[in-house]
Amino acid sequence: MRILTLLSDFGARSPYPAAMKAVVAARVDAQFVDISHDVRRHDVREGAFLLASVAPFCPTGTVHLAVVDPGVGTARRPLVVVAGGQCFVGPDNGLLLPAAHRLGTPQAYHLHSAVGLRSASTTFHGRDLFAPAAARLLRGEPAARLGRPIDDPVALTWPRGEWRGNVLNGEVVYVDPFGNLITSISQEIVPRDTAFTLRTARGAPRVRLRATYGGGTPGELLLVSGSEGMLEIAVREGDAAARTGLRAGSSVHLRLIPARRSAPGRTRTGARRTAARPRRGRKA
Repeated sequence: MRILTLLSDFGARSPYPAAMKAVVAARVDAQFVDISHDVRRHDVREGAFLLASVAPFCPTGTVHLAVVDPGVGTARRPLVVVAGGQCFVGPDNGLLLPAAHRLGTPQAYHLHSAVGLRSASTTFHGRDLFAPAAARLLRGEPAARLGRPIDDPVALTWPRGEWRGNVLNGEVVYVDPFGNLITSISQEIVPRDTAFTLRTARGAPRVRLRATYGGGTPGELLLVSGSEGMLEIAVREGDAAARTGLRAGSSVHLRLIPARRSAPGRTRTGARRTAARPRRGRKA
C-alpha cells in the first residue's frame, strides 16, 4: 500500500482535508499521512518548508498532495512534479519545488483539466482536481498521462545565510510550535563554540552556539544546529519568537563576538610571566 501525504492551510478543524481523503479513498487504497493542515493561511513558503522537511524520509512511490493555494481558480497552473521516485501534486506557485529538489531533478507536468471531477469547482481544486490526480498516481499511472511536460514551473527561492565581515546574515524561514526560529543559515558555515550578539528591535542579546536545547540554562537564549541542518534560535524551555519578536520572514543578523586571547607575555590571569633564572652553581 502506497503512502499519500497531505499538507494544507485549511485548518485541522475544517472539513476540507477529510473531503480530499474521501475522494482518494473512493478510488484507491492508500495510507494517509498528514504533514500539517495548520500552515499559516496563504503562506506558501511555510508550506514548502514543511513539505521539504518530510519528503526525504518517505519511501519510493509516495505521493504528496499539497494545497496552499491563494490563486485557486486563476490562471496559475495545476501541477504534478516527479522527483526521486516520488510525486507531488498541487498548485504551480513554488510550493512543490523545494521538496522535489531535495529528492533529485524535478520534472513538472501541467495537469489536464479532464483529470478532475466532472463537477469540479473553481474554489476547491484540492478536492476536485488534485485529489483525483493523486489517486491515479497512487494506482501507478505515470504523470505523463495526466498532463503535458513543462520546463518553467514557478521556483521558490530560499534565502541563503552568508557572512559579511564579522556578521552572519540570514532569515527566519519557519517558527515551530515551540517558538524555535529555524533560519536559512546552514550550520556548516558556523564555527563551533562561538558566541554572537543577535540584533533585534528589543536589543542585542548575547547568544552562544550549543549542541542541544538543554545545553543552556533554563530561560537562556541560544543557538542550536537543528535537525534540518540549519541554525535555530531557541530558548531553553521557552519561546524564542516571543522573546525576540522575530517571526517568519524576519531578517537575522548575528555579530560574532571575538574569542578572548591572552596578551603576549601574560598568563590567563593577567600576571606577567617572568623568565626562570638559572641557579648559580656553588664552588665546592
